[in-house]
Parts: sequence; structure tokens; C-alpha cells
Amino acid sequence: MQSTSAGKEAGHTKFPPAPDVPFDELAARLASIRKEMEADGLDVIVLTDVVNIQYFTDFKSFSWYYNSRPFFGIITADDLFVLAATYERAHVNWKPRVFSGLYYDGYIDQGVKLVADSIRDLFKGKSPRIGIDYGEEMAGHSSLALVDALRGLAKAGDLKTAAPTLWRSRLIKTPFEAALKRAAFTICDDAFNQAIAKARIGITEYELWGMITAQTFLNGAEGGVPFPLIFSKSDFTFGRPPGNRRLEEGHYIWADFRATYGGYPADRNRIARAGEPKAWERETYTAIRDLTLELCHMIRPGITCADFFHEAMKLWVPASVGNKWTAVARFGHSGGMGIVEPPSLGPDDHVEIRPGMILHVEPKLERDGAVFQFEECVYVREDGIEFLAPLCPETIPIINE
Repeated sequence: MQSTSAGKEAGHTKFPPAPDVPFDELAARLASIRKEMEADGLDVIVLTDVVNIQYFTDFKSFSWYYNSRPFFGIITADDLFVLAATYERAHVNWKPRVFSGLYYDGYIDQGVKLVADSIRDLFKGKSPRIGIDYGEEMAGHSSLALVDALRGLAKAGDLKTAAPTLWRSRLIKTPFEAALKRAAFTICDDAFNQAIAKARIGITEYELWGMITAQTFLNGAEGGVPFPLIFSKSDFTFGRPPGNRRLEEGHYIWADFRATYGGYPADRNRIARAGEPKAWERETYTAIRDLTLELCHMIRPGITCADFFHEAMKLWVPASVGNKWTAVARFGHSGGMGIVEPPSLGPDDHVEIRPGMILHVEPKLERDGAVFQFEECVYVREDGIEFLAPLCPETIPIINE
């Protein structure tokens, strides 16, 4: 995918609908998961997570989140199926697909029965080794009835988690995936910059949140997860939804916002200040930004995530930026079709960094009522890194009116 297909409007990039995933890319994903299934001794994986189904099939539906009529996927050494309510048949048949469709009438109980019956038919009375996509950062989207049905079919009644198998397959991102991620970040950053340019002293968190959200869609996003946006001089509560707090002189704006393009979400922290910052604020902004970029350039193939963490701590702890928080649990994480994916850039993750990984680096500092954070996203290459997100501004964005 080339971002050159996007149009320019009012000084920002406006993206068209995301392209379909090429069939050869989908074939490579399927070959990868089958290799990992063989390594883990799995004969079949049942998919219940919307992201996993979309990753292997490129099938998208506005009915994804109907809990009463869920979608399922089945992967074996020879087959790939999407199981859905009957009304999806026309949608599936609308264009060529890499999978076969299976359909049920009714609701979740009938869907579960179809999954079990399909596996039983595929393995003709044998007890296959079955995995399901429940595990780390992979909650699935189904029911205990499905788990019970699969245990009844599985060899020795042993239903396994397929999360490690799936994550190994999804760990390395192709240039096509990186391009979708890059587009999502451009949409996100443009939306933040456009909203901040229109903001004013006195605006509420909820108003600014709405402006950013609306602008991401105007810029070409196909989806956006609700995100926190905070005005504060000291009482940062990072997970709370935006409310009626009005922007005052001296407030810091902190946003951890999202925009999804082609199924790939941006995960982006940005900050701004209401009113002119003091000299120490400008200096701290520059110091943390420079340090974040230095950490990004320390990422390289061959070291583990834990290696990176310990090297990063050698720079973070002695940094002369004031009363920073040093109880750092990790410096970032991976990302792909999930906002947060393994591995983690933390002290206990010994996964080796490899070309094709997408990693977010996001140390955060709170000092004297201010917050400084720059979430940069890199694509690991053989010879270093490529930034997928526009770099955070060299100087802090300011709202003066």
C-alpha cells in the first residue's frame, strides 16, 4: 500500500478507504500459522477474537460485535473457515475470499453447535488436538458453552490456549502492515494537531476529545477506540474518560488516542500546554523528547526486550530532569492489529528483537504538575529502525487563547 494514494486537504493528509490485504499476503499468514501449529502439536485452532479472524481472512463485517450471533474461525492443516449467522452469506459471496463460509440459523448456541459439528466432520470421529485463542492479550469473544464443546472433542479432553502459537505468527509485520500502521499514525497526529490549533482556554476536555475524535474520521480513519484526554496541573488520573474540566492557564493536556486504518490502530501519546511554559518546562520537554528518540535508536535486531530495558534504564535513571518517576515497569510494547501486543519492552521479557517487529517506546515523566511523554513507534529493519509515526514536535505545542 502506498500513502501517495491519499489526497491532500487543508494542509493534512486525507486517506481513502484502506486497500484489501493481497491474497499472497493472506496465504503467507496462513502458511505461518500452520507451521506454528505443527510446532505446538495442534491439529485445529478455533478463532473467536475478531482481530484474529480478520488477520487470517481479511473479512470485515459491521456485525462483528453482536454477542448473540458471534463469528468463529477454524484453521486446520488443509482448511480455513469463517462461521457466521446465515445473513452473512451474501456478504461472504460478494467477492472472492481465501476462506469457505459456514452458516448457522439462530443464536450463539447454534453457532457453537456448528463449530463442534464442523470439527467432528473434518476429523471423522478422531479426537484432534485443539487450541483456542484465549491467553495473553487475547481474550477471545465467545462462551463457556464453546469451551465445553471443544473439550468434549479434544484429544484427552485437553483444550489448549492457542495464544502463544498465534502471537508467534503475528509477531513479524510485513511492509504492507507497516504501511497501514503508518497511515493510522498520520491520521492520528494530523487530528491532534488540527484540534490543538482550534482549541482555546476554557474549552472542556469533552469538547476537545470530540474534536480529535471527529477529525480522525474526517482524515480517513475507519474506527477509533474511546481514549482518555486529560487537563491537569498535577492530578493526572490516566485512565479516566474526558469530562467537564475546563482548560486553564498552566494546564497540561495529555492524550492517549487512537485511529484505526485497514484494521491497524495507532496508539499515540501527545501533550500540549495551556499558556506559555516556563524555562524548566521547555528544557524538560526537550530532554525527555531527546531521551525517547535515543532509546528508539537503541533498538536493534539480536538483543532481547529485557536487554533493551536494562540498557534504557542506564540512561533513564541518571537523566537530569527533576523529580521523575523511576519505578518503570517497561518502556513500551509491540503493536499490530492489537493496540498492545507482546512482546513487552520490560525487564522480564526475553523475546529477541527481530526485523519486522513494530515497537512503541513511551517513557513518561511527571514533574511539578506537568507531564511529559512522547510515544514513538518504530519498525525494526535489518540495519536499524524506521519511524512509523511522525516524530513529536521539537517544541511543546501551546494554546494561548
